[in-house]
Amino acid sequence: MGIRYLHTMVRVKDLEKSLAFYKLLGLKERRRSESEKGRFTLVFLCPPEQDDGTADVELTYNWDGDEGLPSDSRHFGHLAYTVPDIYEMCQTLMDNGVTINRPPRDGHMAFVRSPDNVSIELLQQGDALPPQEPWASMENTGHW
Repeated sequence: MGIRYLHTMVRVKDLEKSLAFYKLLGLKERRRSESEKGRFTLVFLCPPEQDDGTADVELTYNWDGDEGLPSDSRHFGHLAYTVPDIYEMCQTLMDNGVTINRPPRDGHMAFVRSPDNVSIELLQQGDALPPQEPWASMENTGHW
């Protein structure tokens, strides 16, 4: 058997805040495990249509804290998801206090960051949507 993708793991500082963010993206909790001995919780999230474990994000929460978070080290790049309507998704995120770091000016791609500074790329499913305001003239905020 060859190599097989399992999941992407990101450390989180505030599990509930991070879960709320990923659920805004449309992910659902697929499974959870807690280790009393290791003093951590693992939560596996996935898109609803990919609940077979092939597209999991593992949130790792250390009960005793994680002083390195949130840092700005982009030690792994980003997570990427396609969405049915990139404008609608970005509006939902903005309405819930999420900064759109790279707005979808082209109707195709946007970047946001999770509460733990994880860069998330959002891509429009299929063809790019026609440019529309306020996105077309919105400037970048921060970096991604």
